[in-house]
Amino acid sequence: MERFVLFPGRHHLLTRFQAGYLRELAAPTDEDGRTVVWAVTSANHQNTKRNPVGYDRRQAAIERFSVQEGLRSLVVPVFDTAHTDRFAEVTLKSVESVLGRTLTPHDTVVACSTPEVAAMYAELGFAIAGVEAERDPVPDRPWDVLLRLATGDPTWRELAHPATLDVFDRYRLGEQVAQVVNDPVVGEEGGLTTTRDYRTYAEAFEASAERKWDLVRRHVRPGRIVDVGCGAGAVLALADREPALRESDLIGVEVARHLFEECMHRKAQGWFTNPNVYFYCRNVLGGAVFAPRSVDTTLTFALTHEIWSYGQRMDSLRRFVQAIYDHTVPGGVWINSDVSGPDNRDLRVRLALQGAAGGPLVDLGDLTREEIAAHVEGLPTRARLDRFAADFHFPLPFDARPDGTVDIALGDAMEFLTHKDYPDNWLSEAHEQFCGLEFADWKALLTDVGFEVDAASHSWRNDWIVEHRLAPVAALSDQDGTPLPWPDTHVLLVARRPLNT
Repeated sequence: MERFVLFPGRHHLLTRFQAGYLRELAAPTDEDGRTVVWAVTSANHQNTKRNPVGYDRRQAAIERFSVQEGLRSLVVPVFDTAHTDRFAEVTLKSVESVLGRTLTPHDTVVACSTPEVAAMYAELGFAIAGVEAERDPVPDRPWDVLLRLATGDPTWRELAHPATLDVFDRYRLGEQVAQVVNDPVVGEEGGLTTTRDYRTYAEAFEASAERKWDLVRRHVRPGRIVDVGCGAGAVLALADREPALRESDLIGVEVARHLFEECMHRKAQGWFTNPNVYFYCRNVLGGAVFAPRSVDTTLTFALTHEIWSYGQRMDSLRRFVQAIYDHTVPGGVWINSDVSGPDNRDLRVRLALQGAAGGPLVDLGDLTREEIAAHVEGLPTRARLDRFAADFHFPLPFDARPDGTVDIALGDAMEFLTHKDYPDNWLSEAHEQFCGLEFADWKALLTDVGFEVDAASHSWRNDWIVEHRLAPVAALSDQDGTPLPWPDTHVLLVARRPLNT
């Protein structure tokens, strides 16, 4: 009877301890030895804090490990699933679907050092080999060794198996792991926030893609074209249809794993006719993505306010602008379209809002996204201001007046008014400041870094938002009660790197 060791885990890093343990566990006794079945979990994840190394590199290290240690191994990818008490069954079914055989307690021992996971297999009748958990003191687990690498502790190399060292060195994975694990912005699952519904965002990107492309297409310089924060790739798909760009490279960079995976899926499904379409799952704030002076056109849509909001405001934004400048060829262009603060955003204004102020605020801590959306949707606009001021991650001071209006800075008024209609992603949007910079601030920043600001650059007002979201429920006036027009809400920046730089 063929016998097996089932070894479930993420297996980002293999250790010398594991080598000795598995040699002993799988060694032949009075029968043939055991085949080690490596069930590599989260196999569809990479470039996230929880899963920094891609499955292909993990599999390469396992295969090399097995050859060096004389182990007969089979490697099975197990895609990530939501938390479930049936994790052991899910993993066993994945093994069965790949290998065409069912592992049973009669022929398989499970090697697992995580008590909660081991208990699931034990309930199914499997014998458990505890790996690190069997030793006292407990040896460094693979994840602990990986964290040593991320913190710059050179002793990780003494604990890691030579197979891991070889693959990490050849593919420079050490730098990647350190960058991803230490990223201050991106969360464990490869996104900016866990409260965001990426399906909603992808749908919004699709709906606005043609408008965005029409806004910028005449400024695009052929060659190497990069869309940073490309979402699900909708704008690049429109660029792909441009005859003038048929010889160009089209490159998308997306930090959110969910959207990056959709880009890769669409490429596989034939969305793009240009053979030179590439996607990268990267956080541009983590370091340079492209070589200096290598990009002809950089596109960013609705991105820079996120860098401002999730980073360290101007410090992070300046680093980003500098990175764009550095990778732009002389004569190349950066085209940035985003929300923007109004001119004179510190001006004190009176804001009249539909409805009355709310009572005591509801604690949103235990509510689901759907419940939060329903709660916010049910608030009149004036009460929604109180809710937003409490949830917003930036100061939003205002004074209520006896006549029901509020005394507030123009920038803060527009901050609320441009956020208030996103109940589906309320807490996610509350992380983001739309009005941190006005047009004059942008021009000063770009010029200071070294860009030339093209005359096509301008701030503008989205009149659809005014007509459908602002005017029906709000009104602006000055301190004397004189009505004020709605200010600009967006900015288009066309910045060129001078030819002589």
